Amino acid sequence: MTQRRTDGESAGTRDVFAALANPARRQVLMALREGPLTASALGAGLALSRPAVSEHLALLRAVGLVQAKKRGRERLYHLDPRPLTEVGAWLNVMLAYWTQRVRDLDPAL
Repeated sequence: MTQRRTDGESAGTRDVFAALANPARRQVLMALREGPLTASALGAGLALSRPAVSEHLALLRAVGLVQAKKRGRERLYHLDPRPLTEVGAWLNVMLAYWTQRVRDLDPAL
């Protein structure tokens, strides 16, 4: 169960934002948009070491943004965008707020 705060942000959302804060993890997610990849393929495509890729994948798996399936001796990683739904909802609230603030400034300008 995710813990809710009065500002509408859950602990899970904070974890996803923290995961997305790292540029290398964003690169991993962007690469996985094209389809499932192994850690080796991700490392080669992103110029990251295998240990670095493994560390980023572990964190992305922990927050639910990446899922893994065993394929022989390797794991195949794929993007799971479901945790981004709550983040997207939060971003839409903020976008609406700032859009209204700009509209309110328009008559003064």
